[in-house]
Amino acid sequence: MADRTLDARHLKCPLPILKSKRALADVPVDGTLEVLATDPGSPDDFVAFCDSTGNELLDSGIADDGAFRFIIRRKR
Repeated sequence: MADRTLDARHLKCPLPILKSKRALADVPVDGTLEVLATDPGSPDDFVAFCDSTGNELLDSGIADDGAFRFIIRRKR
């Protein structure tokens, strides 16, 4: 279970990434953030986001409701 969940469904790029960056600030180092998003570019965006910020994308997939689901570990 993630330390925090961010519901970014129905938000268009770049809002899911911007809100995730803000939400990660409230997650302890080595804690996890679950993000739910529906923007079709989200899978590529979250890979690039984690690569550029040094955070770790632990898992990605599809949630029960069809939204994209990402688990991010805060590294710094």
